[in-house]
Amino acid sequence: MRKVKVGIIGYGFSGKTFHAPIIQTVEGLEISKIVSSNALKVKEDYPGVQVVSDVEQLFTDPAIDLIVITTPNTTHYRFAKQALLSGKHVVVEKPFVIHSKEAQELIEIASEQNKIISVYQNRRWDNDFLTVKECLESGVMGEIYSYEAHYDRFRPEVSGRWREQNLEGSGMLYDLGSHLIDQALHLFGLPETVFGDVMAQRNDSVTDDYFHIVLGYGRLRVILHSGSFVKSAGPKFQIHGDKGSFIKYGLDSQEDSLKRGKLPGDPIWGKDLEESYGELSVNVGDLLLKGKLETKTGAYESFYKGIYESITENKPVPVNATDAMNTIKIIELVKKSAQEKRVVSYE
Repeated sequence: MRKVKVGIIGYGFSGKTFHAPIIQTVEGLEISKIVSSNALKVKEDYPGVQVVSDVEQLFTDPAIDLIVITTPNTTHYRFAKQALLSGKHVVVEKPFVIHSKEAQELIEIASEQNKIISVYQNRRWDNDFLTVKECLESGVMGEIYSYEAHYDRFRPEVSGRWREQNLEGSGMLYDLGSHLIDQALHLFGLPETVFGDVMAQRNDSVTDDYFHIVLGYGRLRVILHSGSFVKSAGPKFQIHGDKGSFIKYGLDSQEDSLKRGKLPGDPIWGKDLEESYGELSVNVGDLLLKGKLETKTGAYESFYKGIYESITENKPVPVNATDAMNTIKIIELVKKSAQEKRVVSYE
C-alpha cells in the first residue's frame, strides 16, 4: 500500500485533538513531521515523529506529500499558498480562509500545481447530521419548510484564546458558524437570500459571540444560531416539513471521545446515547406516528480516508474547496447583512 507522508503545522487543540489522532488510524497515512514550539507535548503523544520549529522544514522536505494546516485562521491562506507552491497536497482546518477571494486564489493555484486542497469540515460526519441527512434524503418529512440548527455554549466569561481576540477571522461566526453553514449548504445548496444578526454579548468581548442567520430558499427558511449564554440547551436540530418533523437534542460524541483518548475502531466510536435519539413525527394517511430514530454512527475518519483515496486514486476530495469557499462567501454576506441591518441577496 502506498504511503502518504504527512506534515502537520500546529499542535494546539485542533492538531492534537482532531487531526493527528484520526490521521494515525487511517491506513496509508503516516505522520512524518509536526511543526510545534512545544516538542515535549508532541513527543508525549508521538515519540517517533520528528518535531520541527519552522514551517519551511515541511515545505522543503521532498518526502512529505500532504501538509495539514491547524494554526490560527490568520495563517491559513499564507501557509496553504506556500504549501501548494512547494508541490504539496493541502488540508486546511476550517474555516478555509478569512476572505473568499483568498479561497479562489488557492483553488486556482491547486489546479495549476495539480495538487488537491480540501478543508476539514468534519461536522459533515457528526452522527446527528448524518441522521438528519438521511431523513431529508428519504423524503419521509415531505417538502421541508423549516430547518433550524443550533451550536450553543455556556461560556459567559471571555478567555485568552486567540479565537476570542480582536483578530480577523476570530469570533463565533468563523468558528462555529462555518460548521453550521457548511452543513446547510451541503444539504440545500446556495441560498437566494441571507440575513445575519451578529454581535458581542459578553462583557469585555472584542469579537462576536452570538449569531443568528436566516438563509432563504423560496418558502424554505434555514435558521442557524449560536450563543454563549445557553446553560440549558434546546434541540440541536429542528426540521419541519409538510408530512412531519424531526427533533434532535444533544451533541455528537466524537469530540468527547477524542478528548478521552478514544479512536475510530473503539466500540463506542461515533455512537449516540439511546436517550438522545431524535424523535420523528410523520403522518401516514390519517395516522400520526411518533417514535425515536436511532442515530447513525459518526465517522470523522471518513474525511482522511477520502483524502488518502484522492491522493492515491485520484478520487474526489471529501470536502470540495469550492464548497468551503462558498461557506466563506456566506459569512461575508452575514457580516454585511448585520452591518446594514437588512436582508441581502446571494451574490
